[in-house]
Amino acid sequence: LNNFCIFDRVQILMPRSNKHTGFETFSTACPRNCYSTCSFKVRIKDGEVIGIDPHAGNRATSEGPCIKGLAYIERANSPDRILYPLKKKDNGQFERISWTETMDLLAGKLKKFKKEHGPHSVLYYAASGMSGLLNGVSTAFWKLYGGATTTYGNLCWPAGLEATRLTLGENKHNAPWDLENSKLIVFWGKNPAESNIQEMLAVEKAQEQGAQVVVIDPRRTPSTDRAQFLYHVKAGTDAVLALAIARELIANKWIDKDFIDQHVLGFDLFNDSIQDYSLEKAATICRIPAEAIHQLAEMIGQSTAMTIIPGYGMQRYANGGQTIRCILAIQVLTGQLGKPGAGWHYANLQSYVFDEIKEPESYYPGCEDPVFRRSISMATLGEDILKQTDPPIKMIWVERGNPLTQNPNSELIKQAFRQADFRVVVEQFMTDTAIEADLVLPAKNMFEQSDIIGSYWNPYVQLKQKVIDPAGEVKPETELYYLLAKKLDLEEWLKMGLPEPNDNSIDSYLKKIIATYPELDWNALKEGPQLANSHEEIAFADLKFATPSGRIELFSEEAEKKWGVSPLPTYDPLDPHPKDYPLQLMSPNSKNRIHSQFNNLQVIKQFEDQAYLYMHPQDAQKRNISHLAFAIMHNDIAEREVQVKYDMGLRSGCVVMTNGHWHQHGASPNAFTTGRQTDMGYGTAFHDTWIEVKSH
Repeated sequence: LNNFCIFDRVQILMPRSNKHTGFETFSTACPRNCYSTCSFKVRIKDGEVIGIDPHAGNRATSEGPCIKGLAYIERANSPDRILYPLKKKDNGQFERISWTETMDLLAGKLKKFKKEHGPHSVLYYAASGMSGLLNGVSTAFWKLYGGATTTYGNLCWPAGLEATRLTLGENKHNAPWDLENSKLIVFWGKNPAESNIQEMLAVEKAQEQGAQVVVIDPRRTPSTDRAQFLYHVKAGTDAVLALAIARELIANKWIDKDFIDQHVLGFDLFNDSIQDYSLEKAATICRIPAEAIHQLAEMIGQSTAMTIIPGYGMQRYANGGQTIRCILAIQVLTGQLGKPGAGWHYANLQSYVFDEIKEPESYYPGCEDPVFRRSISMATLGEDILKQTDPPIKMIWVERGNPLTQNPNSELIKQAFRQADFRVVVEQFMTDTAIEADLVLPAKNMFEQSDIIGSYWNPYVQLKQKVIDPAGEVKPETELYYLLAKKLDLEEWLKMGLPEPNDNSIDSYLKKIIATYPELDWNALKEGPQLANSHEEIAFADLKFATPSGRIELFSEEAEKKWGVSPLPTYDPLDPHPKDYPLQLMSPNSKNRIHSQFNNLQVIKQFEDQAYLYMHPQDAQKRNISHLAFAIMHNDIAEREVQVKYDMGLRSGCVVMTNGHWHQHGASPNAFTTGRQTDMGYGTAFHDTWIEVKSH
């Protein structure tokens, strides 16, 4: 947590000689796909990023960013950054080309494929690499083009989002600093000491006031070292544990009956449905002693202010949405909503005040927009690209994403990409996906163009302001699309009010949006984060719920109608593992990366220089594999050599390789995952993956 210590080390690793004087300081915010969305101050001298400092204006992140945020110094100045358009030659190598040649090539390909096969022969793939309102410009271009094949679903969190929405009506939670008022904090499958370090500051303050911390996780993480209790649940069985706790809460009258009577739909049906989940049955399935489950239920039932904070890993199983509904039921039964120190902290979308104009996250099956009438699943990307026939996918455009690393079944995606006639990737570095491109376009970094961003943890709206000019010949994506629209004679561009490629036009575009929210002020945003009027310090304090019934819905007709699952929260067992592959592969996030971003930086490599496979010593020794020995991990779709590290904190039968490692640097867990959607939300079931490991 001592970011200043880390910062000193970063300075040592990247000496900046005499650049400590004569600099300018600007307020900005990290636009990555991360809980924290840290505010920080950036120091600029002679057009170069030279320092990252904390920003006290954000109560949630006042101590400053994590090691990844501090690594922006290297990321902004990296000699490996792509600064010019690059075209692949016949020998597979890339050569620098001019923007004139680039625009001619792009326009020619887009005209050709549209004329010969229609606009849906182009796949437009955009992920979450850089958030901001200006991403909507990309969607506007493809609408003008006549449409494109897009993607639906999400690799990150949608099963849990949908589970929460079905139950509570919307995704919001108490302000992050309200966690200081909690008396019991339950990290269920979350590891904030690595993935959300600023949250640990509030946890520490709560503990100083007597709060207890519980961690429920298949592995021991740095967060468990800060907790009083660890419940080492078997992976994929969290729903059973939750239902057994719910049964115990009801049986012992550790519930808020008045709250349930007034605000909950389906309690009696839910109670009837969980009677089979005795402590003994749960102990057998979850591999946690019955007495320990009773102890946990009693702790929960007798707490006056409990917060449950689920992680995203649990909803990355095929049963992920229903699992989240089961866990959320505990919060509901105890009436721990709408009060200080109590709540369900999954996603806080209160700063997403611009949803009606931001780029849609997905175009789902059956979308009525004729322009984007065809979409394919993020979870089954490779398979879906290959099976498109009317028209087939002829061109692929990728921005803000690295699907050959991050989506399931990497080899199948590579095969699908290579089947297309032409591939374009907009990137800052030569990622696994960029290597497969025919044309690589240099992407802006976070300091080179202003934008407005929100957060899914803290409640602030923030200005990520431009502080340096784009390096080399980098053109921000808004400029790229503007020039391409003119090249294609899409005259509607200016009529749509979209920004021209200059700073004044970008600022005017953003200011116009800001002006519709009287509580937000452009000049104030330049100084630091601002709260929107929609912010609720204590979420659901009015006990109003935007569900069809207006109540918390333990029984949800919509869940059954829309997703084909039980209207009640249920445990749906995972498919049995294949006989030849007894080890369950989990690919959690790492403190050193945001998915596949930052992976290539030297300051990050010192902490995790390669992809390791973490195994319990019993599992490794059974296979004659020593600590730090190289072994072969394999299943039906992939085989890779990896270095094994022993981890006593894992449950036997589980192995871990953190996600985001690039294939070109060794192994990546998505070489072994198959494309499978979650039970709701069109999420991705990464953790339904089974492997075997053998010694050399």
